Amino acid sequence: MSQSFSRREFLTHGAAAAMAAVALPALLGARTAKGKTAIAMVVYKDPSCGCCKKWVALMQSAGFEVSARDTQDIQSIKRRYQVPAALASCHTALVGGYVVEGHVPADLIARLLKEKPRVLGIAAPGMPVGSPGMEMGAQKDAYDIMSFDAAGKTAVFARR
Repeated sequence: MSQSFSRREFLTHGAAAAMAAVALPALLGARTAKGKTAIAMVVYKDPSCGCCKKWVALMQSAGFEVSARDTQDIQSIKRRYQVPAALASCHTALVGGYVVEGHVPADLIARLLKEKPRVLGIAAPGMPVGSPGMEMGAQKDAYDIMSFDAAGKTAVFARR
């Protein structure tokens, strides 16, 4: 059975196939050097913030496929994703349907994605010394990683 396509149909089907070929790896996640699927993460940060750049590099080292987006208006990002003001830090990330605010360690992000709690996200409020991206030699402050939901309820997710 022979089927013929018009030039327009051919180009339309070809364009759709090309778009699918480009989009599929992004939807599935990129492969790491070890063959694992990397989880996509978008990080909104100030372009001149050095600790944000360090945190992004640490997330990449942990296997996340990070897309860093510089913005001069980080407060509007925090409002859009309902980050409570009391939990704010210097950068806001989106990963796996969750918001990750500030210098949260990669293992806790992995735990969040594995456990899938009914929260909007987790946050390391402020800029705790010794947290990922905020290393200062042997100096290390104790800090809490807080979960938060759409109603503004917060709870301790982990302690470091």
